[in-house]
Amino acid sequence: MSETVDDDLYKRTMALLEPGDIELLGAIVHTDLSGQEDLEMHELTVDVNEVIAGRAEKGETYIYAGNDDTNFSSNQFQGLTLEDDEFVWECQQLLRNGTFDLVFYYEAGVDQDELVADLESLDHVDRVTQVP
Repeated sequence: MSETVDDDLYKRTMALLEPGDIELLGAIVHTDLSGQEDLEMHELTVDVNEVIAGRAEKGETYIYAGNDDTNFSSNQFQGLTLEDDEFVWECQQLLRNGTFDLVFYYEAGVDQDELVADLESLDHVDRVTQVP
C-alpha cells in the first residue's frame, strides 16, 4: 500500500477520534483479504471484536450492523455490551488497493501496545497502525 493512501487513511481515522463525549483511541487493521473475501473479512471483524472487548474488560459483546439505522453506512459496525448496549468499539470496513483495511476506534483506557500485539497475531492481519 502506498504511503499516500496510508497517510490519508491515518488522517481520516484521526478525524474520527476528535474530542467528543468520550476519549477514543483507534487502530487500522491492514489485511491480506481481497475484495472477494467478504466472509473472511467478517470473521476477522468478529475476532477483532473479541480482542477489543477483552482488553476493554467490558464483558460479553455483540456486533450491531445498524441496518435499521439511517445514521449508519454500509460496512459500518459497532461492538456493544450484551448487558446494557454500552459502546465498546465502532469500525468501518474499507476496500483499499484491492485489500480490506478495518478501521476501529474504541474508548481510551486499554493498553494500546498490548491490543495491537493481540490484533497482529490474528489470521489475515498484515499489520496494525495505532491511532493516535
